[in-house]
Amino acid sequence: MTTSRRWIRRLCVAIAATLCSAAQSEPSYDDFVATAKPILDTRLRFESVEQDGVAQTAEAITLRGRLGFESGEVADTALLVEGEFIRPIGEDYNDTINGNTAYPVIADPRSSELNRLQLTNTSLPLTTLTVGRQRIVLDDQRFVGNVGWRQNEQTFDAVRIVNQSVPRVTLDVTYLDQVNRVFGRESPQGRYHGDSVLANASYDAAAGRLTAFAYRIDIEPLTGVPTAVRDASQTLGVRFAGAQPWGATKLSYAASYAKQQEIAQNPLSFDLDYYLGEINAAYGPYSLGAGVEILEGDGTKGFTTPLATLHKFQGWADKFLATPPNGIDDRYLTAGFSRPHRAGLEMLSIVASYHRYAAERGSLRYGSEANLQAQAKLHRMTATLKFADYRAGSLLTDTTKWWLQLEYIW
Repeated sequence: MTTSRRWIRRLCVAIAATLCSAAQSEPSYDDFVATAKPILDTRLRFESVEQDGVAQTAEAITLRGRLGFESGEVADTALLVEGEFIRPIGEDYNDTINGNTAYPVIADPRSSELNRLQLTNTSLPLTTLTVGRQRIVLDDQRFVGNVGWRQNEQTFDAVRIVNQSVPRVTLDVTYLDQVNRVFGRESPQGRYHGDSVLANASYDAAAGRLTAFAYRIDIEPLTGVPTAVRDASQTLGVRFAGAQPWGATKLSYAASYAKQQEIAQNPLSFDLDYYLGEINAAYGPYSLGAGVEILEGDGTKGFTTPLATLHKFQGWADKFLATPPNGIDDRYLTAGFSRPHRAGLEMLSIVASYHRYAAERGSLRYGSEANLQAQAKLHRMTATLKFADYRAGSLLTDTTKWWLQLEYIW
């Protein structure tokens, strides 16, 4: 049975169950429409990429729009429908499918597709069941996220259940069989298929949140992308994150460990570890932090997080979207300024970071990267200016990127 047929069947079953429940509870269908909420999300972005070894400088102006609605509830069930389109204004860049290989990659191809189509039911006590194409973001998005920085976000064709029946405990389990990736449906690597399970359990204590997770990510072989199946894996891990006041200073901290092995049709054999340690201090509008993130490699394969929001990690130049075979050791410093109601704005913020990259296995120095972002928010409008500069060591090539973006969300 094809993926589309499976989802048609699941949605029909879910709709039938909703109607049966509605017949018993005599709901008001007026609420379904009267309390519906529109979805309007637009983003205009200019992105420039200059990369050594690539003949031309890429310059992309892209417009992203999301339109849809979320209904009111009938029998504790709501419907969300959202379409998405991306339109380039000029194509002086390699969007991964337009054939402009003389330019660096900016992975925002022209696209028109269904971004989300989901039914959400809350009829069971302290339980939310979501069926359909949906956005899933877990913890800090290091393992599962929506890749929200790219114009076409990542969504999942899934059945997800979240339960909070036990005080301070959240159980979150998802079955998914398709990942709708940022490259769009026209790309050979635009869809991942496979029977995957995401299990996440957390406990909220006074000092922070303790989370245990088990992610079984099955990626079937893709035509034209023979390396995709090498990311099929099982990852078991634990994470702790929290914040505490220390006088006038607020300390936040996070630590995580995970172990990963191959599964299913993956032709490789590996046993790799992941480590994260991070601390941040905020005093008034100022913040300063430091961290280390290590993804092991065995010389053939590096620890992989194929469903992550990778842009959040290891620098905004996106040089390490695929972990090198010898792994990566990322040591970084961050600094920030954030002040509400400044210069007539609701919020003004500045963030800077500096990364030093090295191989986890061996003595190679991968290079360093500086990042800087300024952001201003006024009502529903957000303006962003962002910069990334990667200086290569013994791996990859020098790359400079910058962005200017205007976003409006209703």
